[in-house]
Amino acid sequence: MGTGLKRATKSIPATVGQGLPSHWRTLYICDRSRTGAWLVESFAAESPAEVEVHEAPGRTAGLARLRDEIFDVIFIVHDPPELDAIDLTVAYRTGGTDEALIVLGRQSEQELAVPCYEAGADGYVCVSTATSHVLKWTALRAVQRCHLTRQNRRFQQSELQRLQREREEALRVLLHQKHLISDPSSEPSTRRCEPLRTTSQRPSDDSSCDHLSQFELPEPPDLPAKLIAHYRELLRAYIIMGSGHLGIELRELADVFATAGLSPKEVLHLHLYVAAELIRGLGSRSTRHVITRTNLLIMEVLLQLAEAYRSRYRDASRPPIQLFFPQFEQCMRDITASRPTIPDESC
Repeated sequence: MGTGLKRATKSIPATVGQGLPSHWRTLYICDRSRTGAWLVESFAAESPAEVEVHEAPGRTAGLARLRDEIFDVIFIVHDPPELDAIDLTVAYRTGGTDEALIVLGRQSEQELAVPCYEAGADGYVCVSTATSHVLKWTALRAVQRCHLTRQNRRFQQSELQRLQREREEALRVLLHQKHLISDPSSEPSTRRCEPLRTTSQRPSDDSSCDHLSQFELPEPPDLPAKLIAHYRELLRAYIIMGSGHLGIELRELADVFATAGLSPKEVLHLHLYVAAELIRGLGSRSTRHVITRTNLLIMEVLLQLAEAYRSRYRDASRPPIQLFFPQFEQCMRDITASRPTIPDESC
């Protein structure tokens, strides 16, 4: 069979042909008798896409073409012992390839369909009973399966990369916030997290900003476990409900912090300890929503804490003064005015 090229003259439903290539490169691995050659020729003639058929006689020639070239559809003749399509399919799938592969043979589908599927083929067609339409739709479904598999793999890789970038971003935010509560007497760290790297470019040292497991923060000292647990539950509720629903709880918590005399650094230390613990527990789930809500929470808590300290300072600097009723003040003035003046004896 020579190389043939057929331009599409028919159309297929959009739900089936969406995303499929308009030009197909097809490999036909055949035996000496070229079993099913007429079926492949009919497929090329009636296919809705442009089909370029390449023929490879025998197993060795077929593997050589598969090693050097890429094809959209592969037809393999099953005629043992000259050409065993099942063994060839297993060998081809073992290499990690996922091109559409269809086995052609003379045996009935009841005999060879299941062994072909188990070997990794996308279908089996009996050349004695099948028509070109059967082969056409079998090939269309196989190519569509291959296309969806590759697309799904790309989506999975993109999702994993997105999750990795979000976790790296969350780690950077936690590290920058940790610098805010560092000891001011020590030298400030000038190290900054490097830009995002690909997997092959990431450094292997422990100082890289790549994993949340590297972020360690001791438990806040001098704080009761009940208060830490309360803040943990409040943070979880805030992540779910957002701002505007926990205003009363945040004001009460700020009053507790102010009564205990906690500084903003101590409150931030508590927040970072609980937030890092929560983010590490997310596993492979997204961290962007969580880190955004945690940042909003600490800002609102610090605002409420500043307002609580401001209110206490105002009360301390301007203590309340006991005032009297106007009538009582007038009566006191009248009594003072009517009291006789005592003469000064020194005069």
